[in-house]
Amino acid sequence: MWSYEYTVTTTATATAVFATWADVTGWRAWNTDVGKAEIDGPFAAGSTITMTTLDGGEVVLRLAEVEPDRLFVDEATMPGMIVRTVHRLAAADGKTEVTYRMEITGDGAAEVGPMITGDFPETMAALVAHAEAR
Repeated sequence: MWSYEYTVTTTATATAVFATWADVTGWRAWNTDVGKAEIDGPFAAGSTITMTTLDGGEVVLRLAEVEPDRLFVDEATMPGMIVRTVHRLAAADGKTEVTYRMEITGDGAAEVGPMITGDFPETMAALVAHAEAR
């Protein structure tokens, strides 16, 4: 298994960050790789998010776990591998820590992982800026 974790700290509340995540159709406002994102139901375990990248690729994410104001976990199946991302919130000295942890299992994980996570710092900075403005 290949894994990578990145954390940022923000003045935004956990509620504001979680609301930014739950607004799936608004992901494009803070994630520059997203051309369009749609969800097939509520932001809850079992729902599916279809994300279209700017280059026209499509990624289907299944929400495996959702705990409001605390975390959500999505899973994507790619040929020969499973990509699981944990998005976690934690209180930290009056601020909020936002952590993304990606775990990839399967052939090619070590090659694909760095390509997928390379923009985590920029994406997460934009996420928290968007949440701080809520």
